[in-house]
Amino acid sequence: MRHNKVGSVMTTEVVRATYGTPLKEVARLLAAHRISGLPVVDDEDKVIGVISETDLVARQAATPGPHEPHRRLAFSGLTRTARRQAAKAHARTAGRLMSEPPVTAHADDTVVEAARTMARHQVERLPVLDEADRLVGIVTRRDLLQVFLRPDGDIRDEVIEDVLGRTLWLPPRSIDVSVVQGVVTLTGHMERKSETVIALSMIARIDGVVGVVDKLTYRLDDARLHPQEQALHGVADDWLRKM
Repeated sequence: MRHNKVGSVMTTEVVRATYGTPLKEVARLLAAHRISGLPVVDDEDKVIGVISETDLVARQAATPGPHEPHRRLAFSGLTRTARRQAAKAHARTAGRLMSEPPVTAHADDTVVEAARTMARHQVERLPVLDEADRLVGIVTRRDLLQVFLRPDGDIRDEVIEDVLGRTLWLPPRSIDVSVVQGVVTLTGHMERKSETVIALSMIARIDGVVGVVDKLTYRLDDARLHPQEQALHGVADDWLRKM
């Protein structure tokens, strides 16, 4: 199956900051480019952190007002987290305020992998790295949603050519495939139940597929055979063993 790679949907013109970039310059960059966050890189273009509007707002909120007394903090009595937050309250550069370690993706990751990373870490963007871990792009939630805009015809072609043809070696037009709004419907007769399981599982993983409707029938229910009776010698058996 051809999964969309992060490199195909990412933005390559990346607005970035360095460790010493002043916070006012970070704010200017965010406003000028209408973005909510950007990566912080070192001299080798390695990502060392990410700074966002949320970080800047938190920094501003922690600044005492003009009529508030200045409070001297006893750092030795603070926890590590509290010391870090106190230091950020006095940060003047991107490196002092950034969130670290950065959550990133690689250009050859699939869109699905990137989406899972975003969900797991609850972030809205991922700096994208090349094989040498250098910054080459950035991908946002909106970029990943492009997968759902994939035309139904492209999805149908992949189901027929890659799943039914190359994997299961089924004759052309032996299974009827229709795709409407990303929902794939399969109608027809297959030799073994295990082949229907493979087809449904593989199709569900295709980029842009929202759901799969199973209208398949089969001649042999090989799931009911005892292990010593099973004859796993079909063209899709290797794939079945990996499920």
